[in-house]
Amino acid sequence: MFTGIIEAFGVVESLEKERGNLTIIMQSSVAAQLKVDQSLAHNGVCLTVVACDETHYTVTAIKETLKKTNFKTLALGSKINLERAMVAGARLDGHMVQGHVDQIAKCSSVIEEDGSWRYTFTFDPLPGNPLIEKGSITINGVSLTLVDVKPKQFSVAIIPYTYRKTNFHQIEVGSLVNVEFDMIGTVSYTHLTLPTKRIV
Repeated sequence: MFTGIIEAFGVVESLEKERGNLTIIMQSSVAAQLKVDQSLAHNGVCLTVVACDETHYTVTAIKETLKKTNFKTLALGSKINLERAMVAGARLDGHMVQGHVDQIAKCSSVIEEDGSWRYTFTFDPLPGNPLIEKGSITINGVSLTLVDVKPKQFSVAIIPYTYRKTNFHQIEVGSLVNVEFDMIGTVSYTHLTLPTKRIV
């Protein structure tokens, strides 16, 4: 389980195909704090550490992960948002995130708004993946609040800190991002009536 609060960047230093899998070697400041078998979210994708040292660690993405995430666009030097699994009893500063990407969305607009940025994304509104206006969403592992919800698209506002400390500063029109819908919002949509919120 994760919170959507990014701890650090990882930089892709090696990509090696092994049949249907992709072995990824990352360089990161958190490498020295990792151990084999730990879970680590990469752009919102939960992967298991299979090797590590003081500066680098290795994870494997299987065929299903490559099919459902933006990992198919990874290249040497790609900057990845990282978050270690949450600690029981710690503050939940973001929202509850599983690290299971629901689908890919495409950036359709980036607008600078006098010190902040509004990003708009288009997505496939599949059944069971509702968006709740002012609810939560995870984009590339970042916990965010939805500021506008329309059929097949949504927007989020990015403050300067998030812009600098995550890979949002690299997202541009046409970029593909990993999206995880809010599990609590999904339960609310399924079981409750929320007349004050717009749901698509």
